[in-house]
Amino acid sequence: MNVNYRLAVTAVMVATLAGCSGGAERRRQANQDFNYLETVPLSSWNSPSSGAATVSGEYAIPAADYSGAIGKAVDIRPPQQVLALIPGARTVHNSDGTVSLQLVKAEELNELWTLTKRLGKERNIPFDVDTAQTLETSWVQWNNEDEDTEISSRYRITRSSENGQNLYTIKLLDWREAGVDKTVSLGNQERYSILMTNLVMAKYDAYEREKARVRAQELVKQISISMGRDRSGLPVIIARAPYNVFWERLPSLLQALGFTVDGRNRSQGTVDVSFRSPGDDFWTELGIQPLQLSNRDYDLQLGDLGNRTSITVTDEDGKPITEEALESLAPVLAAVIDKENQR
Repeated sequence: MNVNYRLAVTAVMVATLAGCSGGAERRRQANQDFNYLETVPLSSWNSPSSGAATVSGEYAIPAADYSGAIGKAVDIRPPQQVLALIPGARTVHNSDGTVSLQLVKAEELNELWTLTKRLGKERNIPFDVDTAQTLETSWVQWNNEDEDTEISSRYRITRSSENGQNLYTIKLLDWREAGVDKTVSLGNQERYSILMTNLVMAKYDAYEREKARVRAQELVKQISISMGRDRSGLPVIIARAPYNVFWERLPSLLQALGFTVDGRNRSQGTVDVSFRSPGDDFWTELGIQPLQLSNRDYDLQLGDLGNRTSITVTDEDGKPITEEALESLAPVLAAVIDKENQR
């Protein structure tokens, strides 16, 4: 998954705790009047004595007992969504407001369970129940600006692996508003179960990205750099490493050469950089000729070639740098990799 996307969706989860501008009521209620609550009840239709009533069922409202919030009690906030940060995981919203994750592998379930307990320690959330299959938290406080008061909630977290189904479930057990125990609505049951789920999902995502970074650092030691040609015959730099591995390692390599990474887009394979050449001592220590690049902005374009990655460079005007300048970059990248391997 795109790293920038992961960071973006994680920021969305955090933003839900911050809310929007204005009072809490304005964020929950419709920005209109509630005059419809004063509507006169319907009365029976009285047909004129000389007329014949025609009955049509086209607009008939089925007779039933309808229950639900009205007026200011209607919560207009969009529903929360579980962040899709575990590949292949499926979210199940149960009728009682609990949230379940169906994971593909039992190993993922075990890892998620371990990270849940780690999250509790990091956020000072004790577990009143801690068994192999069940965790029950103490009170978790939510300072949510969408609410009028401080919200606290307790959760039961369970896991099971039966008949090929790996389930991770979060259920909200108890609810407090301003320290007072209250009955939780079904809407808040689901909303705050999802918020808790997203905290765990974000922890899992950060853990997986850190593992990928460490793995990339190990694999990058085997990378060789050479010059090549693309399908149209234009010169490109070839890094003999998979795209995802080289992508994680490239920023530190560039920074060691005097580049500043200003922006990256993994899905498009673009890296925006500015270059300021290091002094002569740097190139002497590296034992290689300086880069034939001016001190200006550049755009790097990476291409996924399976077990290899291609690199092309354009200047800030979108024009490819000269072949000589590109050829000067290849041995410099190789030299920096060799230098880091010796540490």
